[in-house]
Amino acid sequence: MTITHDLDKELRLHEQSLASYAARSSESQGRALAEGECETRSEFQRDRDRVIHSKAFRRLEYKTQVFINHEGDLYRTRLTHSIEVAQIARSISRALRLNEDLTEAIALAHDLGHTAFGHAGQDALNRCMRDYGGFEHNLQSLRVVDTLEEKYADFDGLNLTFETREGILKHCSIKNARNMGALGQRFIQRTQPGLEAQLTNIADEIAYNNHDVDDGLRSGLITIEQLRQVEIFEYQYQQVATRYSKLHPKRQSNEVIRRIINQLIKDLLKTTCSNLTENNIRSVADVKAMKTPLAAFSDDIKIKNAALKSFLHKNLYQHERVQEMSANAQKVITELFETFFDQPDRLPEKHRQLAQRMRQQAGENGLARVVADYIAGMTDRYAISQHEQLRIN
Repeated sequence: MTITHDLDKELRLHEQSLASYAARSSESQGRALAEGECETRSEFQRDRDRVIHSKAFRRLEYKTQVFINHEGDLYRTRLTHSIEVAQIARSISRALRLNEDLTEAIALAHDLGHTAFGHAGQDALNRCMRDYGGFEHNLQSLRVVDTLEEKYADFDGLNLTFETREGILKHCSIKNARNMGALGQRFIQRTQPGLEAQLTNIADEIAYNNHDVDDGLRSGLITIEQLRQVEIFEYQYQQVATRYSKLHPKRQSNEVIRRIINQLIKDLLKTTCSNLTENNIRSVADVKAMKTPLAAFSDDIKIKNAALKSFLHKNLYQHERVQEMSANAQKVITELFETFFDQPDRLPEKHRQLAQRMRQQAGENGLARVVADYIAGMTDRYAISQHEQLRIN
């Protein structure tokens, strides 16, 4: 019995265990460049592994979530955030009998295109690119896996399956969608991606809201007393305080956050299952034909979760200290862009040659995109180092 035959049998058994509306590797819409089958892994497993072994994934270790890397060793980074999203998404996927391998691939890849310095970096680079097509980290993640990674002899990018790429592209303007072929059709037709992509998007929200609470408390920028004004936090706080009256405050907050995550996941599962039943969903095609997502919170939890998100925006993201970090970060990104755009000869040799070629092909837009790609790939500390080396004052 050959390895290939064993794998085929294993894949058939695995796919038979999935829900009828789950994605199946054997039914994938394939890759942009056709490849031979792998003897030991499914197509979605290959996608996941390619993401993990990519340079862009390793860079996430030193890219900011909220707090810049040098602020402390225990704050989340884009890498730890991506791992947390993958854990939550896989748990939900298994409970719904969806394809865990596809879910994990999407979750691990969803932030590959994020800049240094979190959303402050993205906002600054988008302003710099305003006249040259703009910059959005979601589209950049797709650009990373489609074009920018340079790991394989036969193709640029990672040559991921359509389904993984669909999950990475969470949102897209109609203008951009028209230039994206089959991948852009759902934005034009206002239909949905597969359930694996839908639930990963919500897992992302669950993860960043709750680990931002944890990091905010650790930093001292927000307090338990403030958070108790938020209904979803106060409810779980009371449950924990009643059961563990002498618990250390740090362990108390950890327990509250853990319970909030669990509450959100349970509600998401219950609501999604109800939506699947009510809409008589029997296939992936049924999922994609919907005009609204099937993976969702109940109305009650949606309101409570939105209140937590609003609290974080007002009290953490808009905090004077975070705003000061953001302003400094935006200055670094902006001045790096301006310097490299005005003086492309200061780019590293490979990027300098590419910038020259793209400028000849697409004018200033081509040059600007090369500069944006280079800056978007920087980690926090590399961006700061480059800024200092260029003696930008």
